[in-house]
Amino acid sequence: MPDPQILIADLDAEGDALEALVAPLDAAGWATSTPAEGWTVAHQISHLAWTDRQALLAATDPAAFADAVAGLRADSVDEGAAEGAGEDPARLLERWRAGRRDLSKALLAVPAGTRIPWFGPPMSAASMATARLMETWAHGLDVADALGVTPEPTGRLRHVAHLGVRTRDYAFGVRGLTPPAEEFRVELTGPGGLEWTWGPTGARQSVSGPALDFCLLVTRRRHRADLALAAEGADADRWLDIAQAFAGPPGPDRPPSAARS
Repeated sequence: MPDPQILIADLDAEGDALEALVAPLDAAGWATSTPAEGWTVAHQISHLAWTDRQALLAATDPAAFADAVAGLRADSVDEGAAEGAGEDPARLLERWRAGRRDLSKALLAVPAGTRIPWFGPPMSAASMATARLMETWAHGLDVADALGVTPEPTGRLRHVAHLGVRTRDYAFGVRGLTPPAEEFRVELTGPGGLEWTWGPTGARQSVSGPALDFCLLVTRRRHRADLALAAEGADADRWLDIAQAFAGPPGPDRPPSAARS
């Protein structure tokens, strides 16, 4: 796991990249529908602002976060997205900007070794920053898709891929499945041809392919059929069907491109 300061700097950069997409939009642009059913661009940013607020509470007041979690309902995430969807876009943008900056400062102040509670397993400040970067990238992709923009992949994808690898057992468990006992080898090609690897060399089961495709898979932004990922071994193949890097229920799959055309 990289130094938390590096991770948080990358989290800030990912937020800045998304902000550059949405800041110039007019009201009609903020109301553009995204691939998430019923969510506009404004819903996506409002969701990030809501989740950043939960992360800030978890990092600064774990007891209050526990109380907040106890009061959540099944539709609380959608309500969090909807709360800012009708807000003045300039106000929503500023609220999201201020919230993510507050979160970055709070994560930098978390003492080493401290575990931050979350909707999934508790995590370190570095892991929390990774999770927030993953979600910012994923929801930013929804925004980019809505606006007809293709973002340039960056080295920050390695954090998303790392989280996707680390959450393998969670992806099995959240579906009531027993995680495989053996480690997998994961070999991904990042931007610029960089090779990123996890797991033991010579593992019997493995996953390989472009890092971008793996990140699209574990954030469930593309259907597996549209991605150039290969699996060796039955369990590794099953993982590619269910992989997810985020906490909570998997939600509906995005349809393959053939079904969208």
